Amino acid sequence: MKSIRDIYKIGKGPSSSHTMGPAKAMGIFVSEHPDAESFEVILYGSLADTGEGHGTGKAIEMMAGKPVKIILNRVDRDLPHENTMDIYEIRDGKRYGEPMRVMSVGGGDIEIQGREDSGIDDIYPENTFAEISSYCKSHGIRLSDYVVLREGEEIFTFLYTVWETMENAIHDGLTTSGILPGGLEVERKAQHLFNQRHMDETPTTRENRIVCAYAYAVSEQNADNGTIVTAPTCGSCAVLPSVLKYMQEKHGFKDIQIFRALAVAGLIGTLVKRNASISGAECGCQAEIGTACSMASAALAELFEMGIDQIEYAAEIAFEHHLGLTCDPICGLVQIPCIERNAVAAMRAINAVSLANFLFGSRKISLDQVIATMYETGKDLSHHYRETSIGGLAKLYRKAEPNGEN
Repeated sequence: MKSIRDIYKIGKGPSSSHTMGPAKAMGIFVSEHPDAESFEVILYGSLADTGEGHGTGKAIEMMAGKPVKIILNRVDRDLPHENTMDIYEIRDGKRYGEPMRVMSVGGGDIEIQGREDSGIDDIYPENTFAEISSYCKSHGIRLSDYVVLREGEEIFTFLYTVWETMENAIHDGLTTSGILPGGLEVERKAQHLFNQRHMDETPTTRENRIVCAYAYAVSEQNADNGTIVTAPTCGSCAVLPSVLKYMQEKHGFKDIQIFRALAVAGLIGTLVKRNASISGAECGCQAEIGTACSMASAALAELFEMGIDQIEYAAEIAFEHHLGLTCDPICGLVQIPCIERNAVAAMRAINAVSLANFLFGSRKISLDQVIATMYETGKDLSHHYRETSIGGLAKLYRKAEPNGEN
């Protein structure tokens, strides 16, 4: 299993699969074809269906450095992955050589057909939560200790940068107002949520308001092409930082405790990526928001120094109750319902930890089972509900608009 560094990527929003991945692919192709006059890129599947809303073409053009023709192929569905693209070199106005076929598999990662994975090497010999749990219990260590054991002490330097970026995204989101780009005229709400105290605010109401304000802040930064950390994706980047930031302020946790919580969250996200998928185009929003909620619950349970079984139960509860969640972004933008979902999932993560604290001894379902179920469920979903914007909310919204226009 790969390093947790593969889960946490610092970059610009709004989509790890639709902007970060294609941009990375284009950069590789450009470096390998320095004599090209121009390029042609064909986007398939979800990349074609929502490429305009996600700004996929713009991300590709920025990396090309030369003229690039982008073709949206919304017909072909017999693909190696729902996010597939072909890149051609153009010479004398014609395609030259074989194309590079690329799959954007989620979280900003890509796979190039015909090439071995040149990414981060596997550093974890254990590949399931059951295996990890057994190892930790037999050696008397916590999950965060296990991450440090496999990654080395230098992982804390990396997590420091991750946390600093997450905090900056919250701050920037809370201090920015206005309308998000894309044409939906979605107004930023984080600042209003943070400053608008309820007329009869209880401690619980305040917690919900502040956690949601932090989640909206990060999600709105992502939607506005701001700098965020994938956790595990751009579209689900706000769940984990909003929960950790609020709890640090409420309970006074030190940064080193936050880093350990991030380590555990990264472990959960890596397990999902290894054994299932974090791609909304492949498995729906359950793969993104479901994973993010599970990561946040596990991180919070680590902060409260809960046992391994309790951490697993918290992560399992958070994940199980996102099973079947569709990915149907209106106009292909990471705004509706994506921003709100981050806030709802953040609150659910907190609730999952509370429930796990009381009931972990009676659980029947393992985290590994839920991860496997999520993958099977995602594969069974119609492609209409896997980041294509041709079903669900996106479809009904389009129908409700005058003349069917967005």
